[in-house]
Amino acid sequence: MVKKWRTGLVLVLFAVCILGFKPWCSDGATDQGDATALGVMFSSLNSPQQLTGWTANNGDPCGQPWKGVTCSGQRVTEIKLSNLGLSGSMGYSLQSLTSLKELDLSHNNLSGNIPYNIPQNLTQLNLAYNQFTGSVPYSINLMHSLQNLNLSHNQLQYQLNDMFGPLSFLSTMDLSFNSLTDVLPESFKNLTSMKSMYLQNNQFTGTIDVLANLPLDNLYISNNHFTGWIPDQLKSINLQTDGNSWSSGPAPPPPPGTPPAPRIDKKHKSVSHTSPPDSGSSSETERSRKSGIGGGGIAGIVISILIVGAILAFVLVKRRSRRSSSDIEKLDNQSFAPLASKEVQERKSIQSSSSIDTKMFDKPASINLRPPPVDRLKSFDEDDFSNKPVVVKKAITAPVDITSYSIADLQMATGSFSVENLLGEGTFGRVYRAQFDDGKVLAAKKIDSVALPSEMSDEFIEMVSNISQLHHTNVTELVGYCSVHGQHLLVYEFHKNGSLHDFLHLSDEYSKPLIWNSRVKIALGTSRALEYLHEVCSPSVVHKNIKSANILLDAELNPHLSDSGLASFIPNADQLLNRDDMGSGYSAPEVTMSGQYSLKSDVYSFGVVMLELLTGRMPFDSTRPRLEQSLVRWATPQLHDIDALSKMVDPALEGLYPVKSLSRFADVIALCVQPEPEFRPPMSEVVQALVRLVQRANMSKRTIGTDQNGSGRTNSTDESHDYMS
Repeated sequence: MVKKWRTGLVLVLFAVCILGFKPWCSDGATDQGDATALGVMFSSLNSPQQLTGWTANNGDPCGQPWKGVTCSGQRVTEIKLSNLGLSGSMGYSLQSLTSLKELDLSHNNLSGNIPYNIPQNLTQLNLAYNQFTGSVPYSINLMHSLQNLNLSHNQLQYQLNDMFGPLSFLSTMDLSFNSLTDVLPESFKNLTSMKSMYLQNNQFTGTIDVLANLPLDNLYISNNHFTGWIPDQLKSINLQTDGNSWSSGPAPPPPPGTPPAPRIDKKHKSVSHTSPPDSGSSSETERSRKSGIGGGGIAGIVISILIVGAILAFVLVKRRSRRSSSDIEKLDNQSFAPLASKEVQERKSIQSSSSIDTKMFDKPASINLRPPPVDRLKSFDEDDFSNKPVVVKKAITAPVDITSYSIADLQMATGSFSVENLLGEGTFGRVYRAQFDDGKVLAAKKIDSVALPSEMSDEFIEMVSNISQLHHTNVTELVGYCSVHGQHLLVYEFHKNGSLHDFLHLSDEYSKPLIWNSRVKIALGTSRALEYLHEVCSPSVVHKNIKSANILLDAELNPHLSDSGLASFIPNADQLLNRDDMGSGYSAPEVTMSGQYSLKSDVYSFGVVMLELLTGRMPFDSTRPRLEQSLVRWATPQLHDIDALSKMVDPALEGLYPVKSLSRFADVIALCVQPEPEFRPPMSEVVQALVRLVQRANMSKRTIGTDQNGSGRTNSTDESHDYMS
């Protein structure tokens, strides 16, 4: 009996051990998304030994001791890895850490761009004293609980995006010792909890008026390029302003009608000028009731009526003068149409108070940023009665860095826009090959009147000015324009190898197909162009028309994204694109549903282009079997199946590709073409993923072909051929 009892006890204990430990071994004590994100982060940090307990796979940071990791229940809430000599990058799965409140990676050697997908529920973010480059990510706009932000002592560049509006809890921000440029964003006004701001040792320009009414205790702005006057509201706080170009003398008075700025005392309480009387002061209320409005009130009403009447009269006079001057301009254009553009340009440049030299000094030195859209400037011009719109028009009528062509020049260069010189036709117009007398070859895009009617010359010149400010290696450069007789033409640099669409889908027996190296290089270059438009330009530029026909290839098969910025400034661009893109296979699902384009719809379209590069197929091909007509629908379920993937590859590659590189390429595609826009990565993450693909491929040295000036191919044992150019 005792023996049987002991045997039963042993079996029970054995069963308890199995049942008790199995869940811990299989599931762990950590949320699976958090565990995966930290595993990816560990790999991205080059798997450092100093991160004791960390592992890339099957980790359990909340069930086991991981250095610097704090959990609450199954969720990771803090990651503190300061001063550990870490290198590499932060990883690309951080958005899964939705319970993370504090992230401190300061005083390390981390490099690359700060990832776009930083956890949105952070209250503390410290990435100071690293080697991060690029811009401050726009995704900070989504971190509504953020209280402390420290990105100091890095190598961050470019202008700050106007993204700080929702950060009402942010109390300390340190962006010092970087290379941030341009004016401070207007949304700084919304930082209503800001106590300490450190902007010293950057390259900021303009005034600091936007900071005047913040409840600041500490403001360090030394060693920048600020100008203007220091607001009086800031002179009583801990302020460091040396190393700027402040104006001397008294500050000018505010414009007439400007309400007085609310005063902020040391307790940061706004003193209202219109607060109701205290409920306890009944005698004051009684006196007011007895005396009626009072003498001061009557005088105030009379003065207000006089001021309003004067303003209305002023508005009417200005509008009449503006209307008459515009009528004169129209008559001049009708009488002297061939010379209109040139004469108006010269007349306005003579009348302008700033000379050509001044304009050249005003031109941005590095990355040029896009002004507000046309419709905003248009409504401002109609409603404002000051002379600011006139100044804006003078500034944009003569872009100094591009050429103004006459219609005769372009007619001669294109053979009167002959069919023989027609390069292609898109949503906004036709493109012609233009060869000039000096032998130079350019591409002239004739904007269709449906996209931009002939009477919208001012809008066209403004669009030219905006597009001319886009400069990137992988963005087709605008070199000139023509606006005369109601004709609107853009002149771009010419690329001899045509479009990616032609290379993939219109090859004849004499042309050689793109090899794998070139396809990866084209994907990487195009992703960099989109990263520039999305995350460097401020505000961001949504391309809206990403397709293989708009990716042009030069003699070395480097990609150049054409039509960049065009759709952003054509008033009815969305309607025209929706009409032409219907059924093309490039449009994201949300565009098909709502007609609204976004940064994430660009990412989707880029993923479709990558699928074209992978498969050699058209995005939509009605000649194929019904289930294979939509490239995304057919390919997406097979992207993670290596056997199916090898059958999807463009047969023209003839098997000359590294399998691992192909698989990683497919992984990036799968991220980009996800149906939900919020799950698609930003373009900076796509660039990083493709760069990692190239770096790993360069180390593996597998057999691959190399291009020879875009035609022909040979075999080589070095896979590193020119990926990174």
